[in-house]
Amino acid sequence: MDSASGAGPKAMGPGGSGTSLRTEHLLWMRHLIEAGEAGSGARTMMLPGGIVTRRRGRGLETDDIRPFLYGDDVRHIDRNTTARTGRLHVRTFRDERERSVLLVADFRPSMLFGTKRAFRSVAAAEALTLAGWRVAGQGGRVGVFAGTGRETFFHRPGAGDRAMKAVAGRLAAAHAAALAATGIVEDPPLATILESAARALPHDGTLLVATALDHPGAEFDAVMRDIAHKAAIDVLLVADPFEIETPPGSYPYLSAGGRRETGEVSGRPATRDVDRRLRRLELLGARTLLLDASLPPLDLAGLIEGFDARRR
Repeated sequence: MDSASGAGPKAMGPGGSGTSLRTEHLLWMRHLIEAGEAGSGARTMMLPGGIVTRRRGRGLETDDIRPFLYGDDVRHIDRNTTARTGRLHVRTFRDERERSVLLVADFRPSMLFGTKRAFRSVAAAEALTLAGWRVAGQGGRVGVFAGTGRETFFHRPGAGDRAMKAVAGRLAAAHAAALAATGIVEDPPLATILESAARALPHDGTLLVATALDHPGAEFDAVMRDIAHKAAIDVLLVADPFEIETPPGSYPYLSAGGRRETGEVSGRPATRDVDRRLRRLELLGARTLLLDASLPPLDLAGLIEGFDARRR
């Protein structure tokens, strides 16, 4: 159960193996987004008649001043706040008509698991990338915050193909780092990742989180309520088919000490634990979507399209 069965190149796209991520695979996924969407750089203005126009450059209105994160543009360092606090701070800017989405990828050790097509971490990255391409194609701004349990990978929200290329690169690098990490037995709290990501979110933006909700942490509910009070938060709950419906049988597994052992499973009702996690997220103010990690990218694209349409 610690590996996913591979799918052919036609099913996975360039560089897709089910257990690892390549930038080329995530860039290829752009072609799964419906062809009718506006191209990058085309913005539909919020005026009667749906006038389409192009706007260049960034907005001039200051959105926020926050601590400097790796990947921020040094030209936007706020000197006054930096001098006052002794820590680097940057200004962020916005255009009132732009939608900003920060993709949050949970790449902690428990996400590196899969029994069929792909690891949960791979399916999470694919779904986030598909959502990112949709937002970018509609003229929005997209960034990424990926947490491996040991380090984080961040790229501030930007517009168009250039931003999505950076997002794909960060996701691939973060996933490679997660696979290469050793010595981590238990996940650090998910709440810590969400709290850090929320600090990097532009004002009135949306956090789109892909996670299995393993080991959320004691502060998770409080962190989620705080985020939901300030911004929109959507959660893609990623589940392996084994979690959705567990067939009875004898299954090998690795113990906490790294030993190979075998356990008997009598089977359990489908989706019971998954449904409980969905309800918990919804009660905390999040919109949710259940993603089966075994679904091929084309099916994931359809789910993401429907989820995005529900917002409108």
